[in-house]
Amino acid sequence: MRFCSQCGHSVNMAIPAGDNRMRAMCPSCGNIDYDNPNLITGTIPLYEGKVLLCRRNIEPRLGFWTLPAGFMENQETTSEGALRETLEESGSVAKCLQLFSMISIPHINQIHLFYLAELEKDDFHPTEESSEVALFDLKDIPWDELAFSSVSKTLKLFIQDHEAGHYGFHDDVILVDQLCSK
Repeated sequence: MRFCSQCGHSVNMAIPAGDNRMRAMCPSCGNIDYDNPNLITGTIPLYEGKVLLCRRNIEPRLGFWTLPAGFMENQETTSEGALRETLEESGSVAKCLQLFSMISIPHINQIHLFYLAELEKDDFHPTEESSEVALFDLKDIPWDELAFSSVSKTLKLFIQDHEAGHYGFHDDVILVDQLCSK
């Protein structure tokens, strides 16, 4: 950031009093820009015991499968963002059941939130963001073709909970050495 988002003046990088990180600070109006993590919201869409996956039609990871998810927008709740992304990426309407996983990915400044969700019907289709959308039996998930480590981790946790017969909340972290390397 080179200019203040409030007044347009050039900013200086400095550590504000009482803080411990470099921030873009405006010497003119005093505004401090806090560069905080991005929230990614999505769902684990379920229909008759199967999970809905989307084949990405956009970069990053074009052609790989993923759960429907994306960046949260301003003025929406996390569950609203998850349902919006599900509709945008799969054309399907879902209902959030519960927050299932929160995965911090510190090296890229992201937090991924996934909700268990129920599809209202098996009405889904390709979209601008997804070249293919399909329901998968849990035993048929294309593990080697998953786009992101957060999706793989969330699906593995989901299968563990499914086999145990109850669904909890999972707070986890992905470090650099745990990333998909495709």
